[in-house]
Amino acid sequence: MTAPAPPPGPGVAPLFAAPPTEGRRTRLWIGLGVGALAVLLCCGGGGAAVVGLAVTGVQAIREQGRTVTSDYYQALVERNYGRAYDQLCDDAQRRESRPEFERRAAAEPQVAAFRVGDVDTTSLTVPVDVTLDGGDREQQQVSLGQDGQTGGMEVCGVS
Repeated sequence: MTAPAPPPGPGVAPLFAAPPTEGRRTRLWIGLGVGALAVLLCCGGGGAAVVGLAVTGVQAIREQGRTVTSDYYQALVERNYGRAYDQLCDDAQRRESRPEFERRAAAEPQVAAFRVGDVDTTSLTVPVDVTLDGGDREQQQVSLGQDGQTGGMEVCGVS
């Protein structure tokens, strides 16, 4: 069955409009382009955020590692062994009590000055150039660990 012809005369509109045929492909490509741009922006922003978090995390580890190492050695320079002991990780504190640490640190050659190097973020170690009271110099290696409760860095050993 065929559709009836529209009645003759001016101003008569057909019962339904025919779909446009020009520009169909153009609209399709514009829509696909806008969709691809939206996906790119979402994924690119997420990727940039992940990279930013990783870089910030590494910088935070370096900064905390240098700070805790400096605090530890500054306490030794000032002969404040209790404060130095407070910079130690839980494992180091379990191996040696505060009084034992204070006696040992007081009996060893005293630290007169120090210079903290860059933190190795893969091994969590820090090189420290130490000058002792008699003028002797040593290169010491500080091992760092992360506190399970606070997340901050702590000194776990010196070699």
